[in-house]
Amino acid sequence: METFKEIDVRSLLPQQPPFVMVDSLLHCDPVFTSTDLAIAADNIFVSDGKLTESGMIENIAQTCAARMGYIHRMLQGSEVKTGFIGAIRNLNIYFLPQVGDVLKTEIEVKSEVFNITLVEAKVTVNNILAAECEMKISE
Repeated sequence: METFKEIDVRSLLPQQPPFVMVDSLLHCDPVFTSTDLAIAADNIFVSDGKLTESGMIENIAQTCAARMGYIHRMLQGSEVKTGFIGAIRNLNIYFLPQVGDVLKTEIEVKSEVFNITLVEAKVTVNNILAAECEMKISE
């Protein structure tokens, strides 16, 4: 079995460049998933040298997409499906990461009912909490 870092994350995502907001899958199990993203100057969500709020939200959503892509493609051998953000609650963005920073995004599944998944998400930079929220994702 290959390690998570050896998987081309783009094969797990419905999004494609320049809209990919995850560099690699670090871990994925039924409850916990983590990814990373190095913020590049040419990232479409960078403004004035910082990742925007919408970029941070998209990073969380794509971490959810990487989880589902891993489950569908790697475990079930099926196609990657497009998901949608159903709701965002309790969003707190504590600071905007800068170009060159590396985000580590972690999601924890709180519930799954039919095709709707509720996760708690945390984004850190150098182990400092940058953002957190609850997100509902629908397939």
